[in-house]
Amino acid sequence: MQDPRELYQLETDTHASALGAHTMVVSLGGLIDAGNTQQLLTAHLLGALEHTVVASFDVDQLLDYRGRRPVMTFDRDRFTDYADPSLLLYRMIDGEGTPFYLLAGPEPDYQWERTIEAIRQLIRRLGVQLVVSAQGIPMGVPHTRPIGMTRFASKPSLIPENDAVFGSVQVPGSLESLLHLRLGEAGVDTVGFAIHVPHYLAQMDFGDAAVQALGAITGVTGLDIPTHELAALAGLHRAEITKQVGESDEVGDVVHGLEEQYDAFTEGLQRQNLLATEMSQLPSADEIGAELEQFLREEEPADDTEDRGKGSDGPDFLR
Repeated sequence: MQDPRELYQLETDTHASALGAHTMVVSLGGLIDAGNTQQLLTAHLLGALEHTVVASFDVDQLLDYRGRRPVMTFDRDRFTDYADPSLLLYRMIDGEGTPFYLLAGPEPDYQWERTIEAIRQLIRRLGVQLVVSAQGIPMGVPHTRPIGMTRFASKPSLIPENDAVFGSVQVPGSLESLLHLRLGEAGVDTVGFAIHVPHYLAQMDFGDAAVQALGAITGVTGLDIPTHELAALAGLHRAEITKQVGESDEVGDVVHGLEEQYDAFTEGLQRQNLLATEMSQLPSADEIGAELEQFLREEEPADDTEDRGKGSDGPDFLR
């Protein structure tokens, strides 16, 4: 492996004495981000919080420009602008003055292991102890029901009382997912949230998913990040979705069918939980055995031993 330190350079926007922080939020796009959940979340963080650039990565070594060509602007007779791709590490300040980091930019196409090792070096150097990420995944759920999520972490204690939605499955890899795996192997705590986005909204902005993602991140990190602007944007998205669903009987039928499936699944899950609760209240085999022994001791006659010693005289009713 080439030296990972040659992939990034430290910037001078932040004084070295202020570089320490407990948490890093990672936003590296990837194979899919349904509802543009991660994109909306990242834009909200950078727009709502004070921040400086701590490190920048050499994207010329990491990106396939021909695979996803950056946008350029042509104005009448000349090119006037270029959307220069960048992978940056920001130092953010939350509402209470607590610093944290945000690593944001396009997912690298090349050198995944080297990039991850570079990130791990930065984590050690900056004193980061918890890495968190969130993104959207398409699911067969309606937008009119509570938004679910799949939680995962480098160790179970980081997501207590987690109710797993999936069993063991194989999924296409991403640098962000591999980062969770490699950091966990290195002893760094990581937590991730995959927000369940209705599949018919996968290519649209779905602010409710971003609000859910932000709530999950603040819940596990304790960071104070304002949500009102993101919530207001989500309200606009919700109104537009309602309008489009109302204008199409076909889409309305799809949503109604998903609602019925969701409600049936939820009802079945509630019955299962109720049965589990009732079963947990039943006494165990050891408890039943102890109760039986106690019952037999109480029912045994006090003079039983004396009666058994009478020999051939037998019971009184045979005399």
